[in-house]
Amino acid sequence: MKYDLSNRLVIGIASSALFDLTACDAVFREQGEDAYRAYQEAHVDDVLDKGVAFPFVRRLLSLNDLAEPLDPLVEVIILSRNDPDTGLRVMRSVTAHDLHVSRAVFRQGRSTHLFMPALNMSLFLSANGSDVREAVADGMPAGHVLKTERVDDDADQELRIAFDFDGVLAGDSSERIYRTAGIDEFRAHEVLNATTPHDPGPLKEFLSGINRIQRREEEERRADPTYQPRLRVSLVTARDAPAHERAVRSLKQWGLRVNDAFFLGGIDKASVMRALDPHIFFDDQVSHLNGTAPATPSVHVPFGVANTPPRTPSRRRPRPDSAVPSP
Repeated sequence: MKYDLSNRLVIGIASSALFDLTACDAVFREQGEDAYRAYQEAHVDDVLDKGVAFPFVRRLLSLNDLAEPLDPLVEVIILSRNDPDTGLRVMRSVTAHDLHVSRAVFRQGRSTHLFMPALNMSLFLSANGSDVREAVADGMPAGHVLKTERVDDDADQELRIAFDFDGVLAGDSSERIYRTAGIDEFRAHEVLNATTPHDPGPLKEFLSGINRIQRREEEERRADPTYQPRLRVSLVTARDAPAHERAVRSLKQWGLRVNDAFFLGGIDKASVMRALDPHIFFDDQVSHLNGTAPATPSVHVPFGVANTPPRTPSRRRPRPDSAVPSP
């Protein structure tokens, strides 16, 4: 019987985001592929430690208790550049950690993100920045998971997700205006276009899938008033009034919602994140994430103008026939 992914929230995750592969990567970099393969085979039964995205994935999968076992709300699929042999350790670690992940794609040394549309994925997470940039360049919704010092509280069953707006949930058209014309022109443009929704950004469909689960939680609470929703979504953006209105209206016109919104107007996001304590935060700007990542699991979405290197003027040598002749 065909297994249909079309109505599920499907996440693709590299083993580097799900587990701590520091030791494995060191063997590969320092000794090469053959030594790496031998190392993985020798340690196939050694359970890999949890990676940065592990708490997010565990909590997301736990929401499947709202559905029938054979019809889950969430599907997480491993996307890996490992070959199937070296991928055995990853799958055994998945089982050892009691994660309900049964599907995987292993492609020895080759990109996996091209299979995202076929698998209905609305997000791909990896700790390999170049893999993520390649995926985003091909139009896929992907994020680079950054290192963090945060230690997860296993007793906390709530899943808190935080998003930046421009370049993450929305496109980067307004960000381009800000960068070329300044803050006053940006605000004037947003006020003038307050009722015009933004173009969707790379993670708009991911939020849509999260909202579907939140609606299922609302159904559960109506049926059982003692049920406490576990999924909470926050918008954390450098926008402030009056530019905030277009962001709120865009979400509404897309049929999406967030539980909390922080319009910070340049206030450091790191201090807000420490208080909010999300299990994952998505932003398109490395300058913000450098502050949040130590205490908050943070994901860089390398999309749009914020991630386009500035052009450097070319220094053209003068043509010989353009030289000024000697007197």
